[in-house]
Amino acid sequence: MKMIRSFLISILAFSGILLNAQEQSYSLTLDEAVDYALQHNKTLLNARGQVASSVEVVREAKAAGLPQVSGSIDFMTYFNYEMEFNFGGGSSEPPIIPNWDDYPDEPGAEVGYNSIMSLLGGMTSSEPIIMNNQMSGVLQFSQLIFSGQFWSGLEIAKIARNLANQNVTRTEQDVKEGVINSYYLILITEKNLSIIRENIINLTEILQHTDNMYKSGVAEATDVDQLKVTVNQLKNSQKAIERAIQMGYNMLKFQLGVDPSTRLSLNANIEGILTGINPTATLDPTFDVTNNINYLLMESQVQLGEKQVGMQNWAYAPSLAGFYSYTKKIITTGFDLTPNHLAGFSVAVPIFSSGARRARVNQAKVALDMARRNQDMVKEQLETQKNQLLFNYQSALENYETQKENVEVAGRVFKNIQNKYQQGMMSSLDLTQANNNLLNAEGNYLSAIMTLLQAQTSLDKLFNKI
Repeated sequence: MKMIRSFLISILAFSGILLNAQEQSYSLTLDEAVDYALQHNKTLLNARGQVASSVEVVREAKAAGLPQVSGSIDFMTYFNYEMEFNFGGGSSEPPIIPNWDDYPDEPGAEVGYNSIMSLLGGMTSSEPIIMNNQMSGVLQFSQLIFSGQFWSGLEIAKIARNLANQNVTRTEQDVKEGVINSYYLILITEKNLSIIRENIINLTEILQHTDNMYKSGVAEATDVDQLKVTVNQLKNSQKAIERAIQMGYNMLKFQLGVDPSTRLSLNANIEGILTGINPTATLDPTFDVTNNINYLLMESQVQLGEKQVGMQNWAYAPSLAGFYSYTKKIITTGFDLTPNHLAGFSVAVPIFSSGARRARVNQAKVALDMARRNQDMVKEQLETQKNQLLFNYQSALENYETQKENVEVAGRVFKNIQNKYQQGMMSSLDLTQANNNLLNAEGNYLSAIMTLLQAQTSLDKLFNKI
């Protein structure tokens, strides 16, 4: 029975593994791939983790100015130490009595002397005080009343939280751009693979026809050999493209945040994506640099620098804090001078720091000037980048139109030469050359498509459209 039960458990576990493996299969459109990456990309998840951490940093900074309560229990042993109070009244030697006849002008000196000696004798402990164990519970309350650096630090923490949110936005754009480009690259590479496969099928048929002609004595052996070389080269290209497609899928899986063993299929085609391109809208953009995430990040850096200068200036101002403490004596000794209640306040006044505070203020001012210059540089770079990307898109669009036309021309030429070759009017070398020209034209066309789509994606990212 145990063996049967173990066998059944193994079958169920294996079935669960198979079911899980079947579940890890996705067929995604471009929009679905982008949405999935926004939820599972690990780099983006880490950026969102920084936001969660920055929220806690703000809470921590805020808590420093709120009431603080702490409690403690203290235990101390004196190992039964014996404490004696002896001011001389218990000495075994008799006290020295002055000769009062030597002080005729001070008739009350003898009375005063006797009174003092009597008092000291009463203060003398006849038995030592034994110091036993001591235990006390302490409850302490403190409150920051005034500190300029506290308020500046709180503002800095809030700006840091805003920076973390902006970094998430920039990371989202980077993830979207990466997923889109990888998606496009896979589609174009798969399109290239289909072209190569069709070409191999076509040339294989021509090779078979030529081989039959050679066997019949109509064609020459060089014609057959030339076509075999071309077919073999195409088969090698096919294998290289298949490996490139697998690498593309691996990259896309990484960007999506899925397991490398997950099976992916793209539910789109390059022709459908090309129909969505609108050159008129793309080449006539309205660009506001202040809405770009890189500019907004630099703007937050400037705000952070301003608050840093303010916080360092507040280092010259005093700070005020108050406290209250209650001590509960749980175990006490025979000699305890500690009060149960304590309250007070403290004022910290900076007086002299040998120039350290001034140096920190100057450092903060230099950092602020650098942040402002960086903001100006980013603004200028974004304007230059806009012009460059528009130029790249215009060039890519023109090249796309040219390569598209070249494919149509090369296709017609190849068909014409193929027909003439089958009629014996063209050599195999002419046919092979025409085929190579067609493949080059189709390769250039696919490369032009990729360049155009990348240019479109870069512009969309700059204009916050992805």
